[in-house]
Amino acid sequence: MLLALLTFGSVTAATQSSSAMTAAPAGNGTAPATLQVLHWWTSSSERKAANALAARMAEEGLEWKDAAIPGGAGLGAGKVLKSRVLAGDAPEVTQIIGVSIAEWAELGLLLEIDNAAAAANWNGVLFPTIQNLIRHRKHVVAAPLGIHRINTLFYNRALLAQHKLAPPQSWAEFQNVALRLKAAGVAPLAQSSEAWQVAALFETLLLAESGPEFYRDLFVRRDPAAAADRRTAEALERLRTIKGWISNQLDEKPWPDVVRQFARKEAAMMIMGDWAKPELVERGMVLDEDFACATAPGTSRYHLYSVDSFSMFAGDYRHMPAQERMARLLVTPAVQSEYNQLKGAVSVRRDADVSRMDSCARASWTSFAQGAAAQAPSLVHRMATDEASRDAIIAEIHRYFLDDKATPADAQRRLGALFRLFNLRSQGAFGAQNPDRRR
Repeated sequence: MLLALLTFGSVTAATQSSSAMTAAPAGNGTAPATLQVLHWWTSSSERKAANALAARMAEEGLEWKDAAIPGGAGLGAGKVLKSRVLAGDAPEVTQIIGVSIAEWAELGLLLEIDNAAAAANWNGVLFPTIQNLIRHRKHVVAAPLGIHRINTLFYNRALLAQHKLAPPQSWAEFQNVALRLKAAGVAPLAQSSEAWQVAALFETLLLAESGPEFYRDLFVRRDPAAAADRRTAEALERLRTIKGWISNQLDEKPWPDVVRQFARKEAAMMIMGDWAKPELVERGMVLDEDFACATAPGTSRYHLYSVDSFSMFAGDYRHMPAQERMARLLVTPAVQSEYNQLKGAVSVRRDADVSRMDSCARASWTSFAQGAAAQAPSLVHRMATDEASRDAIIAEIHRYFLDDKATPADAQRRLGALFRLFNLRSQGAFGAQNPDRRR
């Protein structure tokens, strides 16, 4: 479990001592209510999105006290959050996403914001998948912000046109385009060897090979039989093939550097979540002119998703009115529209104005709106399984990627062994260990 290190005594101390945290009094009509917000949005476009939220809060008499922690996929922020909770110094608001929401809620640390959700009719306006994600034991414990699509293919329009190539829609086309670009001296794909980025590429390849149901067998249900399946082997083989295309320019760079590589025309394509889109715009590229979005080859019918969300820590009830006001604000149509345009994501609301979305966002929102049959929860971004399982699976995929002597069968055996261990451990554990059971 993600929070196994938090003993009952530590949790109790953290909850009690949070009441001693200092903040401007809320609702006094003179000074804004201050809420410290811990998050991992540190790239240029992410900072703009965070600043927009802070400005909206200021209009409502709420002060955003920033606590940004660098680190791709929130790895650094998660460690900082755990250490702060143990020290009795929990922030009033924190970015917690996916299955991690239920893990923290199970410890009784998260504020139940049912009143805010009911007042704004979240049940009526949010997608069902979003409603399930933010609810624990029939209580709403998180405010959703936006939906990211992980299986996004970015391509440089001029480079592909120059070599008379169309954006690939299947694995065979992807291979053909990559090999022709490589023969012409053009790097086919911008990619990092950083563990979470490698795993994100793998989960996209797996989805292309198998579809959402098998994807859930592997990453949500953690079925050892799925680990041994030929579809898992095929995705592992394709991951190794892609490494061969780009091995001469692979290093462990953070995702903004991968985006910069693509923006400098040092690679013709990039598979990355749609948060890369505003970063490309920041670097002077124009969507649908200099670059365009498509789905990763083989995944046109699917949406591999991650959902941004904020949870509020309970304990100091002086902050409750401000926390509830912030939660309501985050899901309003105006904030949803502004935030998601800046962040590259799409609205969590079913009544979003699609006409105001760009081509990339419109395709993402429309695909997600098709429902669970088209949706796959990202392993890397905590949507599929608990934190400890996620970390172990990512480590195994990364190990295979780095070691050219490791075979797909080796990786499958190791994943199967992990799954058997995970499932044994989770017997009798709370339902959030497996999102399908919890729902």
